[in-house]
Amino acid sequence: MRANCWMGKKDVRVEHVPDPKILNQGDAIVRITSTAICGSDLHLYNGFVPTMERGDVLGHEFMGEVVEVGRKVRNLKKGDRVVVPFPIACGACLACQRQLFSVCENSNPNASIAEAFWGHSPAGVYGYSHLLGGYAGGQAEYARVPFADVGPLKVPDDLSDEQVLFLSDIFPTGYMGAEMCNIQKGDTIAVWGCGPVGQFAIKSAYMLGAERVIAIDRFPARLRMARDKAGAETLNYEEVDVREALTEMTGGEGPDACIDAVGMEAHAPGLPYAYDRTKQALMLETDRPLALRQAILSCRNAGIVSVIGVYGGFIDKFPMGSLMNRSLTIRSGQCHVQKYMRPLLERVQAKEIDPSFVITHRMNLDEAPRGYDMFLNKTDDCIKVVLKPN
Repeated sequence: MRANCWMGKKDVRVEHVPDPKILNQGDAIVRITSTAICGSDLHLYNGFVPTMERGDVLGHEFMGEVVEVGRKVRNLKKGDRVVVPFPIACGACLACQRQLFSVCENSNPNASIAEAFWGHSPAGVYGYSHLLGGYAGGQAEYARVPFADVGPLKVPDDLSDEQVLFLSDIFPTGYMGAEMCNIQKGDTIAVWGCGPVGQFAIKSAYMLGAERVIAIDRFPARLRMARDKAGAETLNYEEVDVREALTEMTGGEGPDACIDAVGMEAHAPGLPYAYDRTKQALMLETDRPLALRQAILSCRNAGIVSVIGVYGGFIDKFPMGSLMNRSLTIRSGQCHVQKYMRPLLERVQAKEIDPSFVITHRMNLDEAPRGYDMFLNKTDDCIKVVLKPN
């Protein structure tokens, strides 16, 4: 089959690789009809995630048709149309029983590597390094889906792929980011990053009762989408002092909650960015936490900072004094996607939201390398790329 493979830093290629096979009788094989390039994939593309190996199949946002199931699979059959959540979860461990699927205790076969990095291991993830299991991803014609009775969600035929594809990751991730803010009626929420996850965080904040959402970015197309499609007020951080602007817009108090939808590759003008870039180059820091620092310092006293942007390791100049002395709460996590898929599917069916609004580019799988380059460099106002393998 054809698959998009990681070949090195800023080098992805569509290659012919062996077709996936049933390895465990709880597995399913899915013929992929739609898959997407995620902002998290750019961390792999840019070489910020360790333990990638040449030839690894990328992609963790995908859906398609079940073409084969193992003997122990009960909830799926050949021909079912499914969306596959990015965290791989067993459904039986204590974490899964508590619906904390992204920290499943049994799905990462390389847990010892993750424990060395992070103390404990999270769940395995499709197409996202050997640190998280070395599973082949979904930017391919077919994918093996372990624990098939736990992960995939069957979707109705009257909804298009583009309406349901993002239930695999970015829609639930944005929703969980907003949910972690404990939004009360009348709240003002600030969102750093107007990429696809940020867009869904904005939409979700409104669905959960926020009165105002203020979105922060620098790219005109993303700010325009946040304003025109998601309904946010917007700030360009290259044109204003964000903390001062947020203080003024909220009557001196600051936002009730702040969402970091940026993560490890944050950008900012001036010395703070130069400082973090230098520390990264010297291997004295793994991530650039500019958005996170700004979110903490901007949040109102006793507010909540919700972190859904991906971080990989260690950060410098973390404003712990602000966090502690002002009674802030930080909530974070990779999304427990399986928990949110069905409720969010019901919102799509009820026409509360059409997730396809974030899509700007549609390409054949063979064009994946061009899609990565466009997404990284924001050429042609690229915000979200959907790939069609078949």
